[in-house]
Amino acid sequence: MGSLGKGESTRSLYQGLGIANDLVFFRMNPEAYEHCRIGDQLINMPGNYGRLYEVLSARFPAEKKGLKKYLQIVRNVSTQLQLIPKMNGFWDNVTIPYRTRHLGKYGLFSLKRVIGWHIKDPLLKKVLNMQCGDHGLPPSKASFPLHCAVMDHYFNGGYYPMGGGAAIVKAMTGAIKKYGGEVRTGQRVKRILLEGKKKLRAVGVELENGEQIRAKIVVSNADPGKTYLDLVGAENLSSKLTKKLAKTRYSVTSIMLFLTVDMDLRKAGLDSGNLWMIHDRDPDEMFEDMKTVDILAEDEFPGVFISCPTLKDPVSYNGRHHTLEVITFVDYASFQSYKQKGNRHSDEYAKFKERLSNKLLNSLEKVVPGIRSHIVQMELGTPLTNEYYINSTNGNAYGTEKNSRQIGPFSFGNQSEIKNLYLCGSSILSHGVAGATYSGVQTAARILNCRDDDLLKPDPSQDLRIYDAEDSTHWPPWIHQKIKDKKNRLPSQVRPVQENKIRS
Repeated sequence: MGSLGKGESTRSLYQGLGIANDLVFFRMNPEAYEHCRIGDQLINMPGNYGRLYEVLSARFPAEKKGLKKYLQIVRNVSTQLQLIPKMNGFWDNVTIPYRTRHLGKYGLFSLKRVIGWHIKDPLLKKVLNMQCGDHGLPPSKASFPLHCAVMDHYFNGGYYPMGGGAAIVKAMTGAIKKYGGEVRTGQRVKRILLEGKKKLRAVGVELENGEQIRAKIVVSNADPGKTYLDLVGAENLSSKLTKKLAKTRYSVTSIMLFLTVDMDLRKAGLDSGNLWMIHDRDPDEMFEDMKTVDILAEDEFPGVFISCPTLKDPVSYNGRHHTLEVITFVDYASFQSYKQKGNRHSDEYAKFKERLSNKLLNSLEKVVPGIRSHIVQMELGTPLTNEYYINSTNGNAYGTEKNSRQIGPFSFGNQSEIKNLYLCGSSILSHGVAGATYSGVQTAARILNCRDDDLLKPDPSQDLRIYDAEDSTHWPPWIHQKIKDKKNRLPSQVRPVQENKIRS
């Protein structure tokens, strides 16, 4: 997560939602919240706008002038993007052209085009484009404003929730229950119930078990394809919406290797910062290879993302076992043959996943040599895993593809053509945890006929707690106690690693 500093947007979001008191975040390594390993070159990304410029300009002195201008453009465009929803009243409307002049100047160009105007060094371009992994588009297809928003989100560093992503879910569901809401899990929706002839309206949902739940308002956070084609039905849609759905492209999908290892990863050289590791190649070519090259070819993927949750969240570390995630983008087509009923549990599919796991491990071995012999548990998540758990079209990772023809005014709206049916989620306003959450606020404001800010009023009683993952000096006593309790629960006798079952 980004933008969690004092007065920043994600922090204000959680305070406005009334869940800040229930969350604790650890700030990742401020000197390198992201490590960029490009070929044999390692460049660190500090979690501070000024330090970022200092580090990169020292590494690339010939690019000093262009880098300063480029980073300022990124910041200006992102700031102006956030300004648009807040425009209200005559004076704001009159001053829009001036106050969003940078967005107007660069808004219709690709990332590759704009960065090429200011940065010439190929390696520096790759470093600044590394966060393309956060939206899944190569520089030639990525909308420049979208990439600006991603970079700006992390200009002041990255943060990880204590307890992982589940902590955010727990805080939100707790707030829902507090206000009389009911949360159900494992309840698949079969269809959205509709009534009316000339003008259809949503009146509830029918679950897979046949139960019908009536409602005045229905909100879906499934992607547009799942919402409209599967839950509403193409026969109930206008020809205009049907054509738009037919043209809609969805974001990349991924495979994710989850590991538990019996090894001191900090001594091995890892820290709380993320690691992006890519071959020293043109980023557009690498993205294209995902679609054209046999997924089983070669012994490594051209690019991977490596993260250690137990170093980001020290409370989760039991003193012996660390967890790791290794992720790369893949083409969904490689998994379609296994989508057939029964194939996902076949020996052939198990061997397929084992081969993919080994390719990811080959990359990880370059970062932590010998780690294979320390694996206690291993699980591989695939695009079919995404479909099973979050019901996403083609196992997409970020909702709709965020190309220039599918964002902003060209994206799907939060109010559908069917009365009383609304949408939110990664395909509406923006993707990512913060983007999807903000889309929910925007949808709620539309339903309640008010402004977003009316629903996110500052609450002085809400205070988000943030501590440094790398520095325990200022941790409160209760954090030290939780860590001590975690280590005390570790059995004194743990089975040797080689006796544990390794699954993929």
